[in-house]
Amino acid sequence: MALFGKNKYTLVKVKKKEIPEGLWSKCPGCASPMYVKVLKENWNVCPKCNFHFGLTAHERLELLLDAGTFTELDGNLSSIDPLDFKGPKTYKDKLEEDQKATGLKEAVITGHGQLLQKPITIGVTDSRFIMGSMGSVVGERITRAVEFATANRLPVVIVSGSGGGARMYEGIYSLMQMAKTCAALSRHHAAGLLHISVLTNPTMAGIMASFAGIGDIIMAEPKALIGFTGPRVIEQTIRQKLPEGFQRSEFLQAHGLIDMIVQRKDMKATIGQILAFTQHS
Repeated sequence: MALFGKNKYTLVKVKKKEIPEGLWSKCPGCASPMYVKVLKENWNVCPKCNFHFGLTAHERLELLLDAGTFTELDGNLSSIDPLDFKGPKTYKDKLEEDQKATGLKEAVITGHGQLLQKPITIGVTDSRFIMGSMGSVVGERITRAVEFATANRLPVVIVSGSGGGARMYEGIYSLMQMAKTCAALSRHHAAGLLHISVLTNPTMAGIMASFAGIGDIIMAEPKALIGFTGPRVIEQTIRQKLPEGFQRSEFLQAHGLIDMIVQRKDMKATIGQILAFTQHS
């Protein structure tokens, strides 16, 4: 019998089946596991708790523009290192690293296309590239795009998502872009043209204090972090506890800083309605 003799069955060691990386994601909002394919099909929004994950600049363009209508502007512009910045990592190294990781030359893509068959000029920042921060090339691309819109009498839609604000690697050159982009948008406004600013998580610091904060209509995605300095720094500075939800979209809408909160799936239709109401064709 096998109990006292040689076992007639051969034991086979079965290797634990490994799950390939990139198939599942965990929602930061509700901690639920999600199949990445399902998440992508829902424009990176959790179907359970409505948490809005980030999107790349190209995904934003796909979300908002009619297929095949986008033409990029100034895509050849890329940053140099005017200050010869050195630190744990040089500016040149950081630029090369993020260019390789994202396939982008800079943290913003600008161009023109059609949204529900209405022509617009558009700019979209990408937080994967030095946190979407504004250096001289980001400011130059946005300024040129706005000037293109003014010359062609087009509305401007700028989608912002920057946790980096003005780019420290460029010092004063970066801070100058705040005034330059605002000046271009002021001339666009004086020409009687529309600027829609779309704020995503996070939109902070120099970008929020410049072009992102001066839209004729400012809309935001749900629960996006929006402000100048982060809440933790503010609490440490004033030594007071901040209100619940401070600097989130809902808090800022209640206090008049933004005009509306729009679900990602409704963003294109909402902007299209605004363009129709303002008689841009």
